[in-house]
Amino acid sequence: MARPRKTNRHLPPCVYPRHSAFWYVKGGKWQRLGAILQDALSEYARLHETPKRGMPALIDTVLLHLKPKLKPSTANQYATAARKLKTVLQHFAPEQVKPKHMAAIKVALPATPNMGNRCLSFLRQIFDYALEQQLVESNPALGIKRHHEKKRARLISADECRAIYATAGPRLQVIMELLIRTRQRVTAVLRIHRTDLGDDGIRFPAHKTDAKRIVRWTFELPEVVARAKGLNGIIRSLTLLSNPAARRPTIAASRSNGGTACTAAGVPDAHLHDLRAVAFTATKRQGINPTALAAHSSPAMTERYPRDREEPVVDGPSYGFGQSKTKLDT
Repeated sequence: MARPRKTNRHLPPCVYPRHSAFWYVKGGKWQRLGAILQDALSEYARLHETPKRGMPALIDTVLLHLKPKLKPSTANQYATAARKLKTVLQHFAPEQVKPKHMAAIKVALPATPNMGNRCLSFLRQIFDYALEQQLVESNPALGIKRHHEKKRARLISADECRAIYATAGPRLQVIMELLIRTRQRVTAVLRIHRTDLGDDGIRFPAHKTDAKRIVRWTFELPEVVARAKGLNGIIRSLTLLSNPAARRPTIAASRSNGGTACTAAGVPDAHLHDLRAVAFTATKRQGINPTALAAHSSPAMTERYPRDREEPVVDGPSYGFGQSKTKLDT
């Protein structure tokens, strides 16, 4: 506990008069506050109290501004990032934040690169908003490079898929088949409406991108859809995979059920989302355009999934060993 002052008890902690001025002394460093007490107290408040229009207020404002435009998963990530950033920047006003502070935030989050990148992405948008509102003169988050995020390379084998399928319940089995046969995201499959079932195939509305697509009926797909319709007997609902209470299965519940099936099948390090990688690998082997199926805006976006990359199979050169008559040119 700090010792109580014996003199200058009217001054805030760590403030001392020296050489006709008032100074803030902390950690052996002296910072001049001002020559007049009123000016010194104002400067002390500016430095050591949270500004009324400081970063926490700006972060909340931008989060509220962005939320209607964000997908639920992204909104949840930004909300988590907002809590972290408000703690780190609680004593900053927007104009006080510099590129060095952005770099320090990045350096502080190496163990969680995904969340670190969400924080950096959110900060760029915060200061874009602040720039438009003329609260700052530049965006200090620009030029700060993202963390390198390790990409998942796990590719489930056909035998592992069959083992998981055998331990899954009827609804999860249908979800698994739809994931592989349509090559769509888990959320897109869970949101299939009965009105999306057309003469040409299953229509998938825009989700993460503005691209809409129809996955044509294959030989197996109608049978899977028929089983999905029969899951609840005569009970009908708007969405194809709704439970008997007419509620669409949530992605959290589906992933949990998938994890239970993987554990029961003895397949380690496997997730429901991995089935999309299985589907993409099969798509490439069949010569189908995976970018069109994924509704990505560019092939580069599709290639961000390393699990989608099958290992190349190549022929080695002939050589003059054994009974082979072929010899290398010398």
